[in-house]
Amino acid sequence: MTQPATPAQQEAPMTAAKSAPDKGGSHRPPGLRVDVRNLSLLGVLAVLVAVGGFTKPDEFLAASNLQLVLTQASVIGVVTVGMTFVITSGGIDLSVGAIVALASVWATTVATQEFGFAGILFTAVIVGVGCGLVNGLLIAYGRMVPFIATLAMLASARGLALQITDGKTQIVTVDSVLDLGVRDAYILGIPPLVLVFAAVTVIGWLVLNRTTFGRRTVAVGGNAEAARLAGIDVRRQRLYLYLLSGLCCGIAAFMLIVLAGSGQNTNGNLYELDAIAAAIIGGTLLSGGRGTIVGSVLGVLVFTTITNIFALNNLESAVQQIAKGAIIVAAVLVQHRTLRGAGEA
Repeated sequence: MTQPATPAQQEAPMTAAKSAPDKGGSHRPPGLRVDVRNLSLLGVLAVLVAVGGFTKPDEFLAASNLQLVLTQASVIGVVTVGMTFVITSGGIDLSVGAIVALASVWATTVATQEFGFAGILFTAVIVGVGCGLVNGLLIAYGRMVPFIATLAMLASARGLALQITDGKTQIVTVDSVLDLGVRDAYILGIPPLVLVFAAVTVIGWLVLNRTTFGRRTVAVGGNAEAARLAGIDVRRQRLYLYLLSGLCCGIAAFMLIVLAGSGQNTNGNLYELDAIAAAIIGGTLLSGGRGTIVGSVLGVLVFTTITNIFALNNLESAVQQIAKGAIIVAAVLVQHRTLRGAGEA
């Protein structure tokens, strides 16, 4: 006969569940370090704006340029929101840029454009979700390492995008799609793509911070075994997270189609690195267990502003990449120091 569980055994899952967030430093004063980090990023962003205003005041501070910065940040920003969820769960997605490329070219084929605005939007989203489904199944149920599974998706999606386009640019001829990118479509001076980015950001923040799905994501990233003992279906949660990442890639692909007016197999180049970097400097732990949507968005704005300042001042892209690398290293060092301080407290 099976003996009844002892009180200590009954309490084990609950104790494990409570210990799951410890990886992210759950015993810190609520929101204190996160707020300090975000304020630091706001300070960096303010310095960059000051530098841009000082070096090119007439060009950088022009309304048209600020709109351009926000629009460029919107596409990679939507991808970064999905990446933040994946990294928070302890995973990684190296295929986001390739998925954006594949979704953009598949949605701009002649056959797809015959269905108009709805056809292009639906195709971009469904291709993104489909790729996310493949990633999720391989990782959650195929037990593949996320790095390997998404690296394979990166190669496959890029290859398929190249095969579809035959290396050629696919021009969009649907006026209702192109009209979203013109100035007449701006709402109170705000480009529609920026509004989409804002909506995705708000929804992402609410899901991560105010829903059971978000709490499960943090728990899985903090301690997957403890989360399993607490009753969370870890494999299903990981599948949902890669579906979410694919959905964000599909939305970003449609936004890129509007912005560029075309689909190309080179779209989304290095998006995976930019998204990971933005999430990391925003305060999301690369090892999982803690994530912040606000910090990720600020990270995107910092990188986009740097790119804009360098472009306006005709500085070499090599110097720009060095600056980005230095920022990433500094952010990771600050993370380690913060976590070490939390462990000693």
